[in-house]
Amino acid sequence: MLLTELGTPVVLAPMAGGPSTPELAAAVSEAGGLGFVAAGYLSTGALGERIAATRALTGKAFGVNLFYPSAPTPTDRFASYIEDIAREFPIGEARHDTDEWDEKLALLLADPVPVVSCTFGCPSAEEIARLHGVGSEVWVTVTSVAEAQLAVEAGADALIAQGAEAGGHRGNFADRVEDDVTDPLGLLALLQLLRAAVDVPLIAAGGIATGAGLAAALAAGAAAAQIGTAFLRCPEAGTAPLVRTAVTLDTPTMLTRAFTGRRARGLVNKFMLEHTGAPAAYPEIHYATGPLRAAARAEGNADAVNLWAGQAHSLAPELPAGELVRQLSQDAKSALNRALSWGI
Repeated sequence: MLLTELGTPVVLAPMAGGPSTPELAAAVSEAGGLGFVAAGYLSTGALGERIAATRALTGKAFGVNLFYPSAPTPTDRFASYIEDIAREFPIGEARHDTDEWDEKLALLLADPVPVVSCTFGCPSAEEIARLHGVGSEVWVTVTSVAEAQLAVEAGADALIAQGAEAGGHRGNFADRVEDDVTDPLGLLALLQLLRAAVDVPLIAAGGIATGAGLAAALAAGAAAAQIGTAFLRCPEAGTAPLVRTAVTLDTPTMLTRAFTGRRARGLVNKFMLEHTGAPAAYPEIHYATGPLRAAARAEGNADAVNLWAGQAHSLAPELPAGELVRQLSQDAKSALNRALSWGI
């Protein structure tokens, strides 16, 4: 199991859409953690280039994250929403695709990496077996016990336990408006429930920005922590300048479908507050809002762009990624030693 071979229990969260770069993934791996290349929204050719670029920067292990495809959404569920935002903003075509799932899977079977993780769903048992056949571990992002049990039955080697605190998209296998009547599980509750239900390693994700947070996740039963928002200000990250500034502010976060049609956590802004009733329609709404998000980034308009970030975003330091990994590890050891000093 790769987790047992890491120098430090820090896994870089794959942050698709810009922040994830080969330089960031390589720096985390070089520091003893596990870097990840985010395949989401990339063409298969671009993914191959990023894998090659990461290999050129490090001889250490790293992983690749894939988006599991969702079924198309009937147009009548989101047409009126698109018409509404088109009155004020430039929009694109509300279309469906599979994010080149089959092509990216074929690439990773022909050019294997140590770990393939999956978000928004679980690969089939046959797909997992094929990845195992080329030497890749398969990790699946889960947000509930039911999802965890499905992933383990399919053959997942480890589970990324994503709490409600996490920035960016929720990793639910299905994103349904009717599920919004209940609160998503926070990380601590999720870890305890999963530890009692399944017997595979857990990687904690959500709101972890300090060594103390890392220590808490380990104490709760995680084998490692997957951390994203804390790396947004690293020089190796491809984070947009507007986002680098925004995460330093004491702005609250909320879950929204306004920008992509799938629930995601970001810094509260005007667009999110004005579109709280956005339908569940991913990736159709994601593509439709692409032009308005691009225009807002170009204009520096923080009120009309997705500012994905976890609940502890204001703690993100401006440090090189390798230095941040080492600081997280050292501070986690200190936090665990303080806890042990109580003699529990």
